[in-house]
Amino acid sequence: MSQTLDTLRSRFDPQAASGVQEVFQFHFSDADDHYVVINDGTLDIQPGEHDDPSVSLSMSTDTLKGIISGEVNGMTAFMTGKLKATGNIMLATRLNEIFPSN
Repeated sequence: MSQTLDTLRSRFDPQAASGVQEVFQFHFSDADDHYVVINDGTLDIQPGEHDDPSVSLSMSTDTLKGIISGEVNGMTAFMTGKLKATGNIMLATRLNEIFPSN
């Protein structure tokens, strides 16, 4: 899990996150929960559960790894039930923009 979170950190694009003030909550079926706070181009990843996330995403760590690497299409994962989202679901579509794979 820590390797996946390190990958998120390394791919974070502060310019794409400029002006963004959102919290992404990750609920994992096979690991501890984490949340990502994006505040105007800055990134903070914390373990646990946030009180008021913008969007909550539930999946396995393998699904997140696939989405991060570009091997798994996030929309396909959502449509096939591998990814569940609540809250501002459209915000989840910005993950590839904020954490680009290349």
